[in-house]
Amino acid sequence: MQFIKKTSSRTSIISLSIKFALFLVVILGVIFLLNKIDFPAPKKEIEKIIPNENFKIIK
Repeated sequence: MQFIKKTSSRTSIISLSIKFALFLVVILGVIFLLNKIDFPAPKKEIEKIIPNENFKIIK
């Protein structure tokens, strides 16, 4: 009994494209679900005072 090696690259291209499409669908689904989550905005306003001595005048 002889083993026959299949050298057809068409099946590998199809399976690779299916895997890529599934990966893309999963990534897009995760992004879509993260956009649906309503994260609360910070209630405290952040204010940082920068001293004027750090600024340089450029002419």
